[in-house]
Amino acid sequence: DAAAGLRAHIDALYPARPGEAELREISALPDDCALPPGTAARLDDALVRPVRRLIERGGHRWRPRLATAAVEALGGDPAGFGPLLAAAEILHTGSLIVDDVQDGAVRRRGAPAVHVEFGLAAALNAGTAAYFSLDRVVPHLSRDPLTQVAMYRSFMAALRAAHAGQGLDIAGHREVMDAAAATGDARPVLEAVRLTHRLKSGAPVRCLMELVAHTRGTDDAPRRALARYGEAVGTAYQITDDVQDLTGVVRDGAPTKLIGEDLHNGKVTMPLAHAVALLPRAELTALWQSVRTPGADPGTVREAITALVSCGALRAAREEADHLVERAWTALSPHLPPSEAATRLHTLGRATVRRSRLA
Repeated sequence: DAAAGLRAHIDALYPARPGEAELREISALPDDCALPPGTAARLDDALVRPVRRLIERGGHRWRPRLATAAVEALGGDPAGFGPLLAAAEILHTGSLIVDDVQDGAVRRRGAPAVHVEFGLAAALNAGTAAYFSLDRVVPHLSRDPLTQVAMYRSFMAALRAAHAGQGLDIAGHREVMDAAAATGDARPVLEAVRLTHRLKSGAPVRCLMELVAHTRGTDDAPRRALARYGEAVGTAYQITDDVQDLTGVVRDGAPTKLIGEDLHNGKVTMPLAHAVALLPRAELTALWQSVRTPGADPGTVREAITALVSCGALRAAREEADHLVERAWTALSPHLPPSEAATRLHTLGRATVRRSRLA
């Protein structure tokens, strides 16, 4: 099935037990560069095992499914896109490893975060190295040099955008939220969070859709519409992720992450930004001041979550996520011939932002 095929392609790029040949390719070692005794095992420990640890915990893996539906909606055969989908999933896994380090998160997918087990330096290096899985598959997706250049440009642009979004996320939006709490004007803080989500989470999915379209030789107008749809789904997913941070997700009886982790860290997310227009000024100010400084205690976090749920902030965030996807689909659908694949592409986009979180 599709899941087994994806696992096989992931295993081909990042084997659970890589031999010297696989490690040489992962590490881009020149042919005339000999590996001293024991080096292969150290490379495995440094680059592969941390990434494999998180890959083997599963996840939604909605990005490969969305890309598969896009290939079929464009009239292509997804069988030839397995390496691209695997590389995208490995890249995403690497980004989660780095994100957990930068957020100080201690759990991911129901188990200790990778940096908790392997250490900060090893996690950062292995997570970053995973980004370059795509470099190994592009030559197999198209033999046309111009198409390859277009694909590399899309990929590098997505990396720049994602790092800009992560930079904004790390810097935070506390000062913008301070102004919003003081004035009652939600627009600046909503725009700041939207931009962060669009760059950090929307751009990588946009890139995946662009790579599919480039490989298929799709014309500019449908390619741009498909890219915008991917960006919308990725952005909406991050908005939903903000909501799920406040409600939690349980997997096999254990929480996948700590509930209210963003509030505990003093992070401004979409529900908190929407609360500016929904809570009375005094209540909003009190809520914001209670969580503005990182380290709020569990009781304070629970009270803040209760207030955000009661005022309709979570509902407003969910509605925004749905609207993003539907608006982008309305722009894309005229470019696609009616088909089951096109319907599935739409359905997957909607389902992705409405399901429980397991990144």
